Formats: sequence, C-alpha cells, structure tokens
Amino acid sequence: MPTHRSRREFVKSAAILSAAAVAAPSIADAAPAPQSKDHSSPLTPHPGALYDVARDEAYWTQVAAKYRITPRTTNMEAGYFGMMALPVLDAYHSYIDRANSESSYFARREYPAMMRAARERVAAFVGAKPTELAFSRGATEALQALIGQYNRVQPGDTVMYADLDYNAMQWAMNALAARCKANATWVDIPEPATRENILAAYTNALNANPRTKLLLLTHCNNKTGLLLPVSDIVKVAKARGVDVVVDAAHSFGQVPLTMSDMGADFVGLNLHKWIGAPVGAGALYIREGRLDAIDRAHADESAPLDRIESRIHTGTTHFATVMTIPDAIDFQLSIGIPQKAARLRYLRDRWVHAVANVKGVTILTPEDAALTGAITGFRLHNRGTSNANRALATTLHDEFGVFTFQRTGLAKGDCVRVTPTLYNTPADADKLAAAIRTIAARG
Repeated sequence: MPTHRSRREFVKSAAILSAAAVAAPSIADAAPAPQSKDHSSPLTPHPGALYDVARDEAYWTQVAAKYRITPRTTNMEAGYFGMMALPVLDAYHSYIDRANSESSYFARREYPAMMRAARERVAAFVGAKPTELAFSRGATEALQALIGQYNRVQPGDTVMYADLDYNAMQWAMNALAARCKANATWVDIPEPATRENILAAYTNALNANPRTKLLLLTHCNNKTGLLLPVSDIVKVAKARGVDVVVDAAHSFGQVPLTMSDMGADFVGLNLHKWIGAPVGAGALYIREGRLDAIDRAHADESAPLDRIESRIHTGTTHFATVMTIPDAIDFQLSIGIPQKAARLRYLRDRWVHAVANVKGVTILTPEDAALTGAITGFRLHNRGTSNANRALATTLHDEFGVFTFQRTGLAKGDCVRVTPTLYNTPADADKLAAAIRTIAARG
C-alpha cells in the first residue's frame, strides 16, 4: 500500500529525474519493446534508486512484454483506458468463463464473497476501510453520486469547481446548483501553474464566495495532467466549512496516494485507467462518519441507511470485471507504484525536455515534481482553438504515427494531451518529440 513516505520519496526522485533530463537523443538508441509469447514470468519491484529504476531499459522491456500492443500506432493516449496486462487479461477471460458456465449458482453463492474480497484489496491499496468504499462502473458514476446526492446545499449557497475539472463533473455541479437554487462558480487554474498560485487562486475564490458549501477538486486533471496540491486546498476549504469531493480518476495508480494523503471526505476512483482493470471498474469513497451528507441513491432500500452501498446502486455488476480487480492490483504492486511513477515521469520528461525550448511550443504542465506525473498537455503557436488542436492531433497520428488526443474546456484554450504508459519506450517519446519539432517549424 502506498504510504506518505513512498509519496515523498517519489517526489524527491522525480525532481532529480526532471533536473537531470536533457534533450532526447536519437530514436536509434532505444528499440521498441519486443512482444513476448511467454508472459507468465513474474515481475518484482526494481530494488534500485528511483532515478536508476526509471532508466533501466532491460527491466522495462520485461514490463512492456506483459502487454499486447497494437502495431497500428504509437499510443501516447493511455489516459483513456489503461489496458490490461496479459496476466490480468488471462485472469479476466477465466473469470468470464467461470461466471458464464456457472451462471446464477455462482453469482448468488460465491460471487458476493469475491466482491467483498476485491473491495478489501482496493481499500488496503488506498488506505481506507472496506466499509468506506463501494464499487461503481467508473469514477464518473461515483462522482455523479457524490455530487448529485450531496444534501448540504441550500438556496443562495455556492458550489465551486475549476476550468480543468472533468466536463461531466462540472455539469453535475451545475445541476446540483440549479436544483438547489444555488450558484455555481469556477476557478481558472493559472498558466503557468505553481503550488503557490494554485493555492492563491482557490483561497481567493473561497474568500470571495463565503457561502460555498461544496468544492470539486481534480487531483490529476484529464486535460493538462496537473497534479493539484489537494491536501493543502482541502485544509483551506475545511477551515471555511466547505466540503470537498475529489476526482482521483487519473491519479489513482499513476502516483502514490492514500485517502489520508488527500484529506477529503468524498472521493471518486477509477480502476480501469492506471490500475489496469477491465473497463467498467471504479469506486466511491465516503469517509467514515460522513454518510449523512450523501443521500441514499434513488430511495434504495436494498442496503441499510448506515452502509455506503445504499449511496450507489449500479444493479447487477459485471462479475468478471470485479473479480479481476485483485489481479490488476497484484500486477501493479509487482512493479511498485513509486517505481511506476518514476518511469512515467521519465518518459514524460524525455519528450517534454526535447521540445520545451522549441519556438512555438507551450508546455502546460510545470516541472515541479509534486505537480506533474505522466500526463502533459501542450499547444503550438498559442493556438487554443478546438479546430487547431483537433488538427494537430490528427497530423501527429496521420503523418507521424503517434496517437494523442485533443482536450477542451481550459480557460485559456484547448490543448493536445500526451499520456505515456508502461509499455511505451524512450523511442516512442523521441518519435513524438521529433514530430512536434517538425510541425512547430512549419509555423
């Protein structure tokens, strides 16, 4: 389970990685990871210092061999769906076969205990009590329950979110405000962002809106990848009597974190992004003692009012998806979250540092090791329109064979998001950097 110490060690090592990274060498010095038919050999966390771990290509070639990667493109858009590693995929297939062959006999007699065991594994991973967690079909569903069923907003109150928050969560906050005859306001996250100006932006916004009741924070946003100093903002909010709901869809499994690290009472998690479980796996967290702030889901009486299960009702779950969650966690732990985070940051720095000083390139995620992980957004020639960034992502793919994705909703304009993952190589980062340099030179 990630600890405060592991997070501190990662941040320290990531700072070293960032400071030491230089312009990327030629693509020829790093070959693509081979695809292995034998993926049964177990992995163990690399024992070296994180700086050295991130650069041990022999080790990461072994990791990459645990994935079946399409030859159709160089995928640098891993943030949408994390992909199951082959051992996890094998387990998933076996669970599908079991659930399908044993049908309701298995579903009623044996599956409930397996679901509880899976919940216990997730709880241990994030430093929560099992009774503080309930499964959802993704972070979006979990966060919609937390926001839509929050019952502390009165007419004339305020709910607050930021331009970098996920669009669906912004809409949920708007709907909550409309239903309660309250006001919705938002914070523009500064560009370039620093810990100090982020804290100042939220502090000023909360001071200007003293009737704020609920604040949405996205730990790692899906647009630029900025990691907010959530625990510090939560302290500012709680001192003013403001509840906080945290969107941890992209940070859970990407960087070390625990519920106590963040300090928020309400959190939505994803399991099919950085944990690598099958699509359709997420979790809802409500800190013990705070259930009364979240209404029962749809007047659901199938679970007692004092249990978190009554706050979200997804109907019949996908048995195999839930059964696979422990296997996905096992695989991530076989690498180590601090080790994984250091590798992802190295791959991010590899392409970023190769283009950061190129004329016309604007990198939207800061170098601060505490504020940046794998994901980074960029613009070319200050063009923030949807059309410009959609065209840029298209050019990267169609002309250079690198798949990225346009992100919208930022106060200062759209961007292209880049998200490397465990099966990516330095050669992939170099390929992207070369493409960006070529496109930027066109003006």
